[in-house]
Amino acid sequence: MNGIKILESFGFKTDEEPKSIYPYSPVYRVRGEKYDFIIKKTQRTIERAQRLIYFTKYLKENGIKVVTPVDTKRDNPQQIGGDIYIVYPFIVGGTYTGTNDEIYDSGRLLGEIHRLSPEVNNFDLPKYNVFDFNIKEVHDSVQNIENYAKSVNLKIDIYKLKEKLIQIVPQQEELKNSRLPYVATPHDFKANNLIFNPDPYLIDPDNATWLPKVFDLALVLLLFHNELSTAPDEIFTPEQWQIFLSGYTKSVSITELEKEYWQRALEHVFLDEVMWLMAECEEDWSNPSQLKLFECLIKLIIDSSDYHL
Repeated sequence: MNGIKILESFGFKTDEEPKSIYPYSPVYRVRGEKYDFIIKKTQRTIERAQRLIYFTKYLKENGIKVVTPVDTKRDNPQQIGGDIYIVYPFIVGGTYTGTNDEIYDSGRLLGEIHRLSPEVNNFDLPKYNVFDFNIKEVHDSVQNIENYAKSVNLKIDIYKLKEKLIQIVPQQEELKNSRLPYVATPHDFKANNLIFNPDPYLIDPDNATWLPKVFDLALVLLLFHNELSTAPDEIFTPEQWQIFLSGYTKSVSITELEKEYWQRALEHVFLDEVMWLMAECEEDWSNPSQLKLFECLIKLIIDSSDYHL
């Protein structure tokens, strides 16, 4: 989609094709008379985008620092071509650097979001339903991972990784039927989606989903430091993980059922989010920081005994 057309659809004039500030999806920073704005692709269809807006406005009305659509003279969001685009305010502040205060405050923010979740999916957000991984997918993904690792001379225990991931596959049906508590959540709660001014401000809620609460926590542990140059190039240390949880549990409790299923939830989210990332994003293997993160993630999934709820 032509970037000029996207900007013009929201009333912004430009003679030059805008450059996306995010490499994997169109995200444009636009200068206004007083403030800057972000125009980005969001959930498809327009009805789903509107449900996302209802959710984020609810969070904002209840004290959560989260972006919501700006008032424009044009429809916001709107469909342009086959995609849905939305205009958010550009939030000024600093990026995450991995301090204990930032980790604690990030955990507290996610806990407050989970606390505000209704008991049922009142916002009709997309429901998580990815419980269909199979052995062939694991074999194919591990083969890609092995090839990429060899190409950059990274030594990983590919046999232990493959063995572990194959063991995870049969657990899916039990997780699906486990009656774990679900929450309405942004479900992309990572450091690159937070701006600190000085408290964390959520700038990308567009993946909002109805999913098991413990899955959201697992995603944080695995990928909170992904895709951010100012973040450490490794996962939380066990001590940092407990700092995050101490902030998180200021607002919400972790149930005994969630503690019981934590290990299986962590392994499942690895299959869903990390295996795909490592197997399909070949360009990440040429990034030394990403390489170190991948190495940490493999060690974690083989032995996560130091990381508990």
